[in-house]
Amino acid sequence: MPPVIQVRNLQRRFGDVTAVHDMTFDVQPGEVFALLGPNGSGKTTTIRMLCGILAPSSGQGTVLGYDVATEGERIKASIGYMSQRFALYEDLSVRENLEFYGGIYDVPARRLRERVNELIAMAGLEGRERQLAGTLSGGWKQRLALGCAIVHQPPLLFLDEPTAGVDPISRRRFWRMIYGLAQQGVTIVLTTHYLDEAEHAHRVAMLFNGRVMALDTPAAVKQLGMRGRLMELECTPVMTALSVLGEVPGVLETALYGLVFHVILDPELSPEALRQRLEAAGLQVGALRPIAPTLEDAFIAMLSHAPRE
Repeated sequence: MPPVIQVRNLQRRFGDVTAVHDMTFDVQPGEVFALLGPNGSGKTTTIRMLCGILAPSSGQGTVLGYDVATEGERIKASIGYMSQRFALYEDLSVRENLEFYGGIYDVPARRLRERVNELIAMAGLEGRERQLAGTLSGGWKQRLALGCAIVHQPPLLFLDEPTAGVDPISRRRFWRMIYGLAQQGVTIVLTTHYLDEAEHAHRVAMLFNGRVMALDTPAAVKQLGMRGRLMELECTPVMTALSVLGEVPGVLETALYGLVFHVILDPELSPEALRQRLEAAGLQVGALRPIAPTLEDAFIAMLSHAPRE
């Protein structure tokens, strides 16, 4: 089957600022594809171009076979889109919002009644059908917004920071819904800065300054970002240790997670030699053990040698 999304050298400029540089990737049918990066990395601009909302400055792209530069209206009618901000009608009830969006997408009346009941059950909103959307908590609102985005059963769903500001329990429930849709064959493209969420995507694209720094499976990206051995280090006093680690030859990267360090070592620097160096500086060294990298570790490592603008 052909890719659902094809992007080649896509760029978007705002005056003298280039928000997206030469972006190239494909998204396959049924794939969960995550765009990762900090605020300002180009995630939302990319999504807006793919949704036909924002025209690219140069490059080519197709979504469901439609050209992103010239067929934006066809793209909008064929996809589901959920923005990072709650964009539903707060003075309408849960059921009324679903019915309203079903009407916008021309879902037949008989099918719409069935579909609304399906979505209320999927989102766990039974008993809240008459509740005004504006009185829902953040997690409930996100579930309702997702239901409205898929009321017309689109084959492709875009989610822009779908769990921003949502508590961890609601995030987990929301992601169960996302994976359920993917298992039904829906292709999902999402943006997030929660790197732990993207661990379960089929592929991830790490963005920084509008550029793709890495594009592969989460497992491959984690290894790509590591230029040495990743170690977990317990060392006190913490702030003194942070300063000393920055001066040790062979310590490539250091990141602090609470009171524990993640340290990338050059292969020529052994953990025993690092321990001796820290103890010689008067530090108390506890555990020093190898660990598997996370996407966050890989991202931090990539940022250390990414071009700055």
